[in-house]
Amino acid sequence: MDGLMMNYPLTLPFMLERAGKLFPKTEIVTRLPDKSIHRTTYGEFYRRTKKLASALTKAGMKRGDRVATLSWNHWRHLECYFGIPAAGGVLHTLNLRLFADDLAYIANHAEDRFLIVDDVLLPLYDQFKDRVKFEKVIVVPFKGPVPAGMEDYEKFIDSGSEDFRYPDIDENEAMGICYTSGTTGNPKGVLYSHRAIALHSLVSALPDVHGLSQHDTVMPVVPMFHANAWGLPFICVMVGARQVFPGPHLDAANLLDFFAGERVTFSAGVPTIWLGILEALEKEPSRWKFQSEVRMAVGGSAVPEALMRKLDRFGMRIIHLWGMTELSPLGTCSQLKASQAGCTEDEKYAIRAKQGLPVPLVDTRIVNEKGEAPWDGETMGELQVRGPYVASSYYRLENSDDKFTADGWFRTGDVATIDPEGFVKLTDRTKDLIKSGGEWISSVDLENAIMGHPAVKEAAVIAIQHPKWDERPLAVVVLKDGQKATADDIRQYLASRFAKWWLPDAVEFADAIPRTSTGKFLKTALRDRYKDWKWQ
Repeated sequence: MDGLMMNYPLTLPFMLERAGKLFPKTEIVTRLPDKSIHRTTYGEFYRRTKKLASALTKAGMKRGDRVATLSWNHWRHLECYFGIPAAGGVLHTLNLRLFADDLAYIANHAEDRFLIVDDVLLPLYDQFKDRVKFEKVIVVPFKGPVPAGMEDYEKFIDSGSEDFRYPDIDENEAMGICYTSGTTGNPKGVLYSHRAIALHSLVSALPDVHGLSQHDTVMPVVPMFHANAWGLPFICVMVGARQVFPGPHLDAANLLDFFAGERVTFSAGVPTIWLGILEALEKEPSRWKFQSEVRMAVGGSAVPEALMRKLDRFGMRIIHLWGMTELSPLGTCSQLKASQAGCTEDEKYAIRAKQGLPVPLVDTRIVNEKGEAPWDGETMGELQVRGPYVASSYYRLENSDDKFTADGWFRTGDVATIDPEGFVKLTDRTKDLIKSGGEWISSVDLENAIMGHPAVKEAAVIAIQHPKWDERPLAVVVLKDGQKATADDIRQYLASRFAKWWLPDAVEFADAIPRTSTGKFLKTALRDRYKDWKWQ
């Protein structure tokens, strides 16, 4: 027997309407390329977004057409986040940190019809424009006149109407597409539905996840071109939270100025951002004062416990997350359970350093060669997930069966344990685990421990072929400015934390560790750099 509830579609227009009607005075703040500040409101955002949707429709955009953006975090990009899907189009955020060849491949694979691009990024567009076929290029003006043959964004939306009527969108229609930033093979497209983003937004706002409301000021440091800025723009519009965008200014001093000056209560970004912020705070501890504790969602790679402890002292509390583009992107969040309130301080930090509990609507399991592994906190296996906002396949990619199981789970490629309380702890990527003498060593655990050394800025650990033990760990370490440490210092620091056979047999010091476009360690580059390593 069916229930007697309205069949009301979960689509982005309901979020947009709510923000425009209930929170018209709430601010949206942007730091512009010249570092000046632009302020607008949800009321103005609502009107302009409807005009954008109308203008796109008048320009010939059809249902399901892909519209690319090549933009930093700012209020006009937020208009695209809602205006394109509200008109029935598909938002495609291009990652401006990719090489021109990758951008051309992604735009062509997605079959993007239109491009909306910041004028400060036109030099990047020039590098691949001859290899793509955009029918219309709309330029967001920040510094001067729009080049001939392109349209001015402001004039373009003025051609639209505030009285735009949304098409009758089914909640299962596509609203956006993001491409994975994999380190091997071509990027793969993840096609989000309106329903998926609506459910992801509702879950992410819950108290045991981000705990966001109209009382928050949110600054996503994670770029809007990366996994939808982890969904934060959608969540904020839904709940009416004040939004602060740093634009292209992501250095620690500029971010801290914005944190303090705009009274930010919540932010999100990868660990490298917060490492830089910690370094700035330690150099000038009295320069920035926060009105209240800043909650910071951190993902992309594991967060060292030492970083959590140090930032806590400055009133910046890290909330450890794990997610993937394929999960819209949030999968787990490390918030302590009520039953863990009585744990010691050290025990609480150990829990917070894990990736956390699966968020509502995400189901998790770990699987190894023996089958589904027990939740004992020790047995490792591949982390697999499923849920209503988890991808079921990739866009226009036929051979992706290896990423999805026959019984409907997504294979993440991450190796993890799950403890009896349900907390997930990532131990590695499947390709990054180190197998020494038949036993597994977690490079992530070693990296996080090394980064607790007072002289170390960052560290990556890779497997090197060994004539006797199959593989052994090699640590690549970057020291803080003015600090000194030897390989023996690093090994002695680790000796009390790990079994002797876990310790790196070699430590190499470097000026920097190569990274992906999203800030993760690019271990393929390190493995290539040290492929001819010879053990002494």
